[in-house]
Amino acid sequence: MDKDTQFAVLVIGLPLLGLLYCGLIIAFLMNNPFGRENPLITGFMVMVVPFSVAATIWIKASAKAYKEHDMRNHSEAKKAHS
Repeated sequence: MDKDTQFAVLVIGLPLLGLLYCGLIIAFLMNNPFGRENPLITGFMVMVVPFSVAATIWIKASAKAYKEHDMRNHSEAKKAHS
């Protein structure tokens, strides 16, 4: 996929994924008494799941960028020493 297609999928897919997630939360609260009786636990879980996914994606992307930057610096250093 080229960068424009990836961006379009991100712009269209992310809000749809958010709507689906909200729908699942509402369905959980409607059908499960535990969710209504324990709002702190439910709220914490609702908060932690997207945060964990976002943090994982962010860390993987950062690690990839640092690795590419480090490899580029090593190749430039080898050329300078040659």
